[in-house]
Amino acid sequence: MTLPASILVANRGEIACRVFRTAKRLGLRTIAVYSEADANALHVRSADEAHLIGPAPARESYLDTAKVLDAARRSGAAAIHPGYGFLSENAAFAEAVMAAGIVWIGPPPAAIRAMGGKDAAKRLMAAAGVPVTPGYLGDDQSPERLAEEAAKIGYPILIKAVSGGGGKGMRRVDRAEDFAEALAGAKREGAASFGDDRVLLEIYVTRPRHIEVQVFGDKRGDVVHLFERDCSLQRRHQKVIEEAPAPGMDTATRDSLCAAAVRAAKAVAYEGAGTIEFIADASDGLRADRIWFMEMNTRLQVEHPVTEAITGQDLVEWQIRVAAGERLPLRQDQLAISGHAVEARLYAEDPTSGFLPSTGRLKRLRLPGDIRVDTGVEEGDAVTPFYDPMLAKLIAHGDDRASAISALSRACAAIEVWPVKVNAGFLRRCLDAPTFRDGAVSTGFIEGELPYLIAVEPLKVEPGDVAALGAPPARVGALGFRLNRAPMETAVVYVDEVASELPYRFGAPSSGMSDGDGGRIVFHDGAAHRLSLGPAALGATSAASDGGVRAPMPGRVVAVSAASGDRVLKGQVIVVLEAMKMEHALQAGIDGEVAEMAVEVGDQVVEGAVLARVKPTA
Repeated sequence: MTLPASILVANRGEIACRVFRTAKRLGLRTIAVYSEADANALHVRSADEAHLIGPAPARESYLDTAKVLDAARRSGAAAIHPGYGFLSENAAFAEAVMAAGIVWIGPPPAAIRAMGGKDAAKRLMAAAGVPVTPGYLGDDQSPERLAEEAAKIGYPILIKAVSGGGGKGMRRVDRAEDFAEALAGAKREGAASFGDDRVLLEIYVTRPRHIEVQVFGDKRGDVVHLFERDCSLQRRHQKVIEEAPAPGMDTATRDSLCAAAVRAAKAVAYEGAGTIEFIADASDGLRADRIWFMEMNTRLQVEHPVTEAITGQDLVEWQIRVAAGERLPLRQDQLAISGHAVEARLYAEDPTSGFLPSTGRLKRLRLPGDIRVDTGVEEGDAVTPFYDPMLAKLIAHGDDRASAISALSRACAAIEVWPVKVNAGFLRRCLDAPTFRDGAVSTGFIEGELPYLIAVEPLKVEPGDVAALGAPPARVGALGFRLNRAPMETAVVYVDEVASELPYRFGAPSSGMSDGDGGRIVFHDGAAHRLSLGPAALGATSAASDGGVRAPMPGRVVAVSAASGDRVLKGQVIVVLEAMKMEHALQAGIDGEVAEMAVEVGDQVVEGAVLARVKPTA
């Protein structure tokens, strides 16, 4: 078979750069598409050619089938790779690509449709002998019927958007009185993200682990698995750290699980890369009779590098070859597990502020060079509010699980990013937590350990860092005398806006940078700290003190839960904002009365906009 001469990636960022690397190694011409917000993005610079397809909003660019196909026509693309997200699991897009005579690097549209709806997929899997999670899959979507079925299942339960993925449209409900509100939120998020507000109900497993199997099929009907991954470390149902193989998985359970995944893929005549996702009740270890099918992702997964690391295979190359009509590169008996791999997702977000996404220009971006790093940004690039805030994937491989985790922990601690906030320190703490090291994790691990995981390591300030600020204004005495060395003194210095009395000595500062505003940025444990001779914003008024509820970033208002004149309590949700593909619940900063509600559902707001104002009551 002949490989396609050129590949257009109908995506952006890290996955586009990832596909381009393999395509170039195979000698194929690479074609990027981009929105106006991505005109100078790394994936654009990485491609042989690039084509503008529309404004920043994804629905007007990356999600516009006609514009993507027009770019393919103009560039003469022989094949289209959809990446993940956007149009990757859109059967109509796949059909349009094939109708245009372009090679589709993905599964058959019929397979996408069969597995696209969680309810129909579960029925299909049950018929194929794949164990499925007990719950309600009915067509009656009335709130009354759903509430009745929830009561039959028994609380806690999960509400899941039928067309959902990535945790969107998913809600855990612990009490019957909370069901109606959770259902409304799941339906709203499902409609906004997937254009489908239907839901299903499942039992909630109290000690769940998220385990998935990588499958691959070719056009001759052959299917193999490339073993399992454990993706149990999640926050808000979004994967944070993934690993392969799954800790605690014995050979018999692995064989049973992977055989079920192969049956699932064959049931829909699957071709290309896919992932069968399972939920395991790990209260008594991993047992084949306590692992159930959840859903199938009919695309390449974000976490595919850990599978590549333990198998030594390039899954993107497999995708390209299978799409071109070639047989699977290896038989099942030729695949084996070698060592252990762990992946962490580096996000532009602030763990200490509820994981709010962070935007801005990356004036400093230093990523580790001794492990695999898949990224879509470089130093000097901008993080915009329009797309997912993932900056990079960090992947470590070792002879065993402990060595892989240690390597990834060191890499996270060495990350330097400024002024955009990142979750590197949070990732390092996850990796170093005894529970994770022991392999005894569940999907509730992060929630249960959150205070420890978001804590910021105390900064060890070097004397040279203080001196690098200039002549400190408050020398309060020498700390000792040594021949041929300047005496050490102390000065009042602001560290992250908190005044501290610190030692300094004129001399070379440690690794760091100037922020250009009279401050020095010092990096420690994956976090950036600002040192200055005075506070950065004297007299600034906080939202808590003036009662303002402000937008932390540009976004769209999707829910308003209070009106002028309502009494509210500190911490009560006032407005829900959708930004960077996630919903953010914005709360009242004080007890009081809503003096002003400045927005309504559907409004687009800018960063810092006052959405509501609460006045204290006597």
